[in-house]
Amino acid sequence: MDVRTSFATQGYAQARSAAAPQPGSAETGFARLAGSFAETLARGEETAKAAMTGGADPHALVQALADSQLAVETVATVRDKVVEAYQEILRMPV
Repeated sequence: MDVRTSFATQGYAQARSAAAPQPGSAETGFARLAGSFAETLARGEETAKAAMTGGADPHALVQALADSQLAVETVATVRDKVVEAYQEILRMPV
């Protein structure tokens, strides 16, 4: 069996570049998610302040609070799943 290292190296390089993550794609996705979460909380705070001074509709306040609650619950669920996955990795035999 004749194995040529140059062909193997070329195949490996092609497979590696195809499977490599795009630079910055994960960062922008996570940064966008964190920014959206912070924006939702900020909008909720602004609406709550406006409602206390009489500048916002009570319906808008309820909607902003519901959006904030959903965002916080989502982040808590993701955090719990990450911790659970980490604990599962720690239980794996080496």
